[in-house]
Amino acid sequence: MNKYPIIVFWSDEDGVWIANAPDLKHCSAHGASPEEAVRELSTAMELWIEAVAAAGEPLPEPHHRPTLDAAE
Repeated sequence: MNKYPIIVFWSDEDGVWIANAPDLKHCSAHGASPEEAVRELSTAMELWIEAVAAAGEPLPEPHHRPTLDAAE
């Protein structure tokens, strides 16, 4: 399986951590902690990839490069 980068950030608006897979259109999840958000996103990514494969569509190539940014 391709390796897709994950972006995790806090959402003041929603009051939760958001995990997003930018290469997989509209594939995101949330949780009470960053770890929970990533666990939930892992499940969402698996289902996203299964749905695309079942539809006979090609999987997108990863093109976002991981970076490490932190701000308070």
